[in-house]
Amino acid sequence: MPWILLFLPLIAAAANQLYLKRNAFIASVVSVASVAVTFAISLFLLGKETAVEPLPWLTVGGFELEIGITLDKLSKGMMVVVTGIGLLVHIFSLAYMADDSAKARYFTCLSLFMFSMTGIVLASNFIMTFMFWELVGLSSYLLIGHWYQKDSAADAAKKAFIVNRIGDFGFMIGILMLWRITGSLSFDGMAEGIKIFQAANPAIFAATLSAALLCVFCGAMGKSAQMPLHVWLPDAMEGPTPVSALIHAATMVAAGVYMLFRVQLSLDLPQEILAGLLSSEIIAWVGGITALCAALMATQQSDIKKILAYSTLSQLGYMVMAVGLVAGEAGMFHLFTHAWFKALLFLGSGAIIYACHHEQDIWKMGGLLKKMPITGFTFLIGTAALIAVPYVTAGFWSKEEILAAAYSGNKTLFGIAVFVAFLTTFYMTRAFVVTFLGKTRSENADHAHEVGPLMFVPLLVLAVLAIVAGFPAVSNALGAFRPIHEHGHAEGHSLILGASIGSLVLGLIAGFALYNGKDKDPVSIPLFRDRFKIDAFYDNVLVKYFQDAFAAIVHFFDEFLINGLIVGGSTRIAEGFGGLFRRVQGGNLQGYAFAFGLGVILVIYFTAF
Repeated sequence: MPWILLFLPLIAAAANQLYLKRNAFIASVVSVASVAVTFAISLFLLGKETAVEPLPWLTVGGFELEIGITLDKLSKGMMVVVTGIGLLVHIFSLAYMADDSAKARYFTCLSLFMFSMTGIVLASNFIMTFMFWELVGLSSYLLIGHWYQKDSAADAAKKAFIVNRIGDFGFMIGILMLWRITGSLSFDGMAEGIKIFQAANPAIFAATLSAALLCVFCGAMGKSAQMPLHVWLPDAMEGPTPVSALIHAATMVAAGVYMLFRVQLSLDLPQEILAGLLSSEIIAWVGGITALCAALMATQQSDIKKILAYSTLSQLGYMVMAVGLVAGEAGMFHLFTHAWFKALLFLGSGAIIYACHHEQDIWKMGGLLKKMPITGFTFLIGTAALIAVPYVTAGFWSKEEILAAAYSGNKTLFGIAVFVAFLTTFYMTRAFVVTFLGKTRSENADHAHEVGPLMFVPLLVLAVLAIVAGFPAVSNALGAFRPIHEHGHAEGHSLILGASIGSLVLGLIAGFALYNGKDKDPVSIPLFRDRFKIDAFYDNVLVKYFQDAFAAIVHFFDEFLINGLIVGGSTRIAEGFGGLFRRVQGGNLQGYAFAFGLGVILVIYFTAF
């Protein structure tokens, strides 16, 4: 059964690509059926002790590599999230992509994406992880660029692919370093090897391990879009909205956080040793800075999907910060709750865009709560979960755990996290008020109406989970990786709770007071709207000059070394010898007699002497 869990999405993708390209309806049914079966298997495996015999794959000398599946509490809970949200996204896509001319290709790529992410979650060693890691990159490239006829979609797909390759290069170096340190590529074999290395090299242990973990973190910076490799994620909104929900909620961007926590668990080092590493401090600060900057950018976006994209960046920063503070349980718990309500918000935005004839500017919407009551109500629940309304939403329980980890680990990061909570409430209040309240501000919004059941049923399911997924009974039943301690027993609990509620109230007041009844944005901060000019810097400096310089170097090697010396030189040598032998084989009897005589003389010479 575990092998079915891994390979069924691949079988669906292969069947669609090889046999069902011309039958989009059956291709969509095959994809939905495959993810439904994997979700059922994921639920069945919860709470069960399942041993999976690995399959031998590669042997080189004394080095052996196996294809194995890891089924522990972490991977089982993650599979419920991946397949559960994947199933709802597939169902939503049946309606959203119903009239798309490339519907079969879309569902083929969805199945390939599910296979890739399932492989990352279940992989038992770093080689499998890296292979599926790259396959996720390919799958996201295909899905983001689904409407490749648009230049913006094609460029966004290429941007996502290239930026992730930069991070993956560091990830590959980190894998090799950890292999050298621990002597194992298997997650189960790393703990013993790291202890041996620590005992044998106490002087360089911390520095070497920090360097390896920072290289591994480069991969997470790409996949989980941490600064400065965050620039691809907002542009990925060029793909179909269900793809955005899948990528942002539970799969690709979650892979980096999941992988970091998996490595921490595999090393099995005491918390004080991990917390003392330079790599942990750097990871925590990168997460905190990403959370802050992304939240500031979100306050000035007008595209509803980009508001949610920057929100995802910010919440991922929370999770990465928690892992850096060696509170990975809190980070994974927030990943679990965030997956449900962020999928709800993205699919809700998809319903809005669909109903408004593909309009994405919130300032061209307005008054949609009356026209789309189910979508509006569920979007409100998702917003409440994201801004962490106390005690009644899933986001509150997991966000409090991260605030508690920051309070006990780094007071400055705690202050940043509280300010980010205020900003989150502010920009989500802004988005809801401008989109759903007031009067309609465009013809597209005026003609909007509620979407059909294939769209609103997934919204209702996710709305329920956005409320209850944080409660112990539900989260434990779904395999969430919750922090060990009970909520409310953390150091400084009263201060943390007060700061959380205070940031929520202030954000609500500021957002409603500034944006209620407005027809245009009363606040204009170009620096935030233009993404701190980071994208412009990449485009105008790094891409332009580095690309031109690199192209000149490649041109030199290609034109002068390869064509001039290697290929061209070989051609000229062959041409010279060919010309020589052509003269000898010219049909002249005297030439043949001379060649024959010369041959006889050479034979006699080499035979005699």
